[in-house]
Amino acid sequence: MRGSLISKYNVAGPRYTSYPTVPYWNNATFSLAEWKNGVIKSFSESNANEGISLYIHLPFCESLCTFCGCNKRITKNHGVETPYLESVLKEWRLYIEILPERPIIKELHLGGGTPTFFSAENLRLLLKGIFHGATMAKNPSFSFEGHPNNTSQAHLQTLFDCGFTRVSYGVQDYNPTVQKAIHRIQPFENVKKATEAARNLGYTSVGHDIIFGLPFQKKEHVIHTIEKTKELMPDRIAFYSYAHVPWIKGNGQRGFKEEDLPTAIEKRDMYETGKQMLEDSGYVEIGMDHFALKTDSLYKAVEEKKLHRNFMGYTDSKTQLMLGLGVSAIGDSWYSFGQNVKNVEEYQELVSQNILPVYRGHILTAEDLIIRRHILNLMCRMETSWDERSLQFDELPETLEKLKEMENDGLVKISDKKLQITEKGRHYVRNVCMAFDLLLQQSKPETQLFSMTI
Repeated sequence: MRGSLISKYNVAGPRYTSYPTVPYWNNATFSLAEWKNGVIKSFSESNANEGISLYIHLPFCESLCTFCGCNKRITKNHGVETPYLESVLKEWRLYIEILPERPIIKELHLGGGTPTFFSAENLRLLLKGIFHGATMAKNPSFSFEGHPNNTSQAHLQTLFDCGFTRVSYGVQDYNPTVQKAIHRIQPFENVKKATEAARNLGYTSVGHDIIFGLPFQKKEHVIHTIEKTKELMPDRIAFYSYAHVPWIKGNGQRGFKEEDLPTAIEKRDMYETGKQMLEDSGYVEIGMDHFALKTDSLYKAVEEKKLHRNFMGYTDSKTQLMLGLGVSAIGDSWYSFGQNVKNVEEYQELVSQNILPVYRGHILTAEDLIIRRHILNLMCRMETSWDERSLQFDELPETLEKLKEMENDGLVKISDKKLQITEKGRHYVRNVCMAFDLLLQQSKPETQLFSMTI
């Protein structure tokens, strides 16, 4: 039965860090002027009581990890640091100029690339520049992605002094064969040292990222990786399914063959084994792909029904406005999405001309906003309802009809005004969301745009 469900539901589908998903953005109705209007509107509605979020993309890496689908620039030339950060701060000043009052920063995340490619001193100057024009919220949520091989004591201390209390380390897998295939060689001792250093400084949440479904990976490798991870008991664990998307230009996912990857059934077995091991160790599954100890703020957000999902993934705090700074970064005003250009030189050139480097986006329609709320509910709470008029939409009967088969398979429960994803159906949450995704239903892609759901 399990194998037949995997065969049935293992289709290409979005991870739903947004709705509409990026391939379905309507760029024809989008403009930089509309994006600015949405930013100002959202800021005016939310800054005083929520603050805003910032995502800063730091794209540089010294070497290419072949599992990574992120936008990055491979270089060992650290002379790129200062010019790039100057452009980021210039972009930030362009936003400051259009905002009606001083922003309050509630949430800030440094992603990449490898944020710890940058020196501790340059990161300090970046954050000093950010807060020159902004106020830090009373209880901020600041985090960064650290590479265990190069996250130094100076990095950790500098960012901690700037208000950072959370770090996530990319572990992926501890097996040498797998590490060689994905070009990410890092011994357990490096992860242990980086984890303990963060805790000793006072970081309240240390996370580890583990990936299943990597090339040459076996179930015993996942078991070994989780056994080693349990020795450190990170506060959060992101237990991701490897997203194989080699058609995305420049992502490096062509360093191995398709036959080197585990099958869907093998991946599912890895997930179920890993999930059971984590739960036996005291971790609670949060939304999709995430696990947390009950002492962590992500678990508390679930308990208080405050869990949120955006382009940074799951977060324990919500802001209506998120601005993305840096090359390829995506912003979200709730009413619209806007993404920066993906080329470093083009990004720097536009910013030097006092132009916000947003090159595409989407203005959400009234229907988009309704569907967005349903998908957020499903991704964050594993349920949604339509008892309120504001959550009803014309295609709801057809959507529920599409979900009948999933109900027959025991993956969801549908009542008069509510849908719940069962424990059995948690791993198929992306498939459930796809039934609500009107744009996907109306225009099925002719070529593969997304990774497989399992």
